[in-house]
Amino acid sequence: MLDNDVRRAITGTNMAHLATVLPDGSPHSIPLWVDTEGERIVFLTGPQSRKARNLQRDPRVALSVAPADNPYEPVIVRGRVVEWIEGDAAWAIIDRIAMKYIGQPYSREQDRVVGVIEPERQTVGVR
Repeated sequence: MLDNDVRRAITGTNMAHLATVLPDGSPHSIPLWVDTEGERIVFLTGPQSRKARNLQRDPRVALSVAPADNPYEPVIVRGRVVEWIEGDAAWAIIDRIAMKYIGQPYSREQDRVVGVIEPERQTVGVR
């Protein structure tokens, strides 16, 4: 179950940073748009992007958000990508996320998929 403070940070228009593991074991971090889907966190990406390739090999993630209204109380989630959504179901989520961040549907010029993160650990604030 998502912590209320985590849900608030994820459902806002805050940018998140997603960390994945590169093939050599080093970290890879990228800013991205996020939202919730029930008790999980969703994000969009290209199916052949570096992050998608990393996650297909090793599904572990760390996600951080510094809420704009209180950047000194960051939200950190560790978990795993447990599902990839494609096709019309993905585009419905992608458009919802794009409307939140840019106020319009996402361009159909590139292929996109949705990664679904199952949170395993949630932290609010610096500890």
